Amino acid sequence: MPWKPIGANNSAQKKIYLLKPRGFCAGVVRAIDVVKIALDLYGPPVYVRKEIVHNKHVVDELRQAGAMFVEELEEVPTGARAIFSAHGVSPEVRRQAKARQLQLIDATCPLVTKVHLEAVKFAREGCTIVLIGHKDHDEVIGTLGEAPQQTFLVSTVRDVDALHVPDPRRICYLTQTTLSLDETRDIVIRLKQRFPLIQGPPAQDICYATENRQMAVKAVAHFCDLLLVVGSENSSNSKRLVEVGDNTGVRSFLVNDWDDVDTGWLEGVRNVAVTAGASAPEHLVEKLIVALKEHGFHQLEEVELVEEDVRFSLPGELSTAASGLTTISTR
Repeated sequence: MPWKPIGANNSAQKKIYLLKPRGFCAGVVRAIDVVKIALDLYGPPVYVRKEIVHNKHVVDELRQAGAMFVEELEEVPTGARAIFSAHGVSPEVRRQAKARQLQLIDATCPLVTKVHLEAVKFAREGCTIVLIGHKDHDEVIGTLGEAPQQTFLVSTVRDVDALHVPDPRRICYLTQTTLSLDETRDIVIRLKQRFPLIQGPPAQDICYATENRQMAVKAVAHFCDLLLVVGSENSSNSKRLVEVGDNTGVRSFLVNDWDDVDTGWLEGVRNVAVTAGASAPEHLVEKLIVALKEHGFHQLEEVELVEEDVRFSLPGELSTAASGLTTISTR
């Protein structure tokens, strides 16, 4: 049964629809815990290649705790301890780490690892791989590296129309885990029209958290005048939430926190929906809600469409060493 707001037509008060699930997914919780546990076990500095997750508040907090964020492994001293981010890395980066004798901890999200393993499998079978994703995103760069000579990146239906592959009978597709469900569906439909024998992954690659947050936005969009998505500009899944809101006809904005909100957006608004990307800390949402209440949005309804109970175990490099430690995630 479609969700309907409580007392939608019975109150003149301004209202906040607080979407749930929102914020941290299991892969983000795991990645942040990996850095915190490594700092607890080994002390600073611990080097992290790229942003551990795409949120500046999280990165700043971990930096203050002693994590050293670098762009490339050549910035890490030989033999030091280094962590791969949740977005995954290419085999070439792993080779570089081995050559530098780094003590590695891999915080790659297991759902991203799943896509890498699918790419390896398809490549070994001699297939051309069509990777649906966004150019220059860390996750896509890592996945492309698994079979660079056999993989073509597409981001739009137009890219599919321009695609030429060596053998249309041996072709498959994979996707970045944080894409828009609707956009990806259109691309897959076009791929199947052009290449009827194309294979897909056994289960969709778009992660459960991305899907759940997008479905929640769709559920409330028609009841709202404004959607605020808490997340960083380089967060793919956060940007997709804004796109989903826009596509359903509600004005939608991506904000790092309340400081990014233009109060002019609130003029004439009766109902505002609030959600957060999968790497945005909950305390930023809480501050946003407090500020909205100060601007007259006194009613609040939490909208939970599905319960998330996914948990990922720590990487093997940490699980034994950390068995006696307790860490508190930045939820």
